[in-house]
Amino acid sequence: MIAQLFLSVLLAGILLYAWTEYRRSPVVALLSLFVTTAGLYFVWFPAHSTLIAEWVGIGRGVDLILYIWVCISLIVLLNLHLKLRTQTELITTLARKLAISDAHSQQQ
Repeated sequence: MIAQLFLSVLLAGILLYAWTEYRRSPVVALLSLFVTTAGLYFVWFPAHSTLIAEWVGIGRGVDLILYIWVCISLIVLLNLHLKLRTQTELITTLARKLAISDAHSQQQ
């Protein structure tokens, strides 16, 4: 019961954060709201995760949730990597243009 309350408070914090970030990134906020709501549901009804896990061919509900969490984490990690790479390429392009601009202005 203590774990359920602790996890519920943490998930409620994530729900609040997702709700406040909706204007900035609606897709991420809606996905966060969906995943967090599902997390709250499975925290309070863990037997249902076991039923779903057995239905899809996984032994335990905890395993199913862990597998889904790993997949979501990998997708988020890939997304962050791609955004960071894009930002790095943009900074490189800007630095090149600035260096060329400075070189032209010093020649004149």
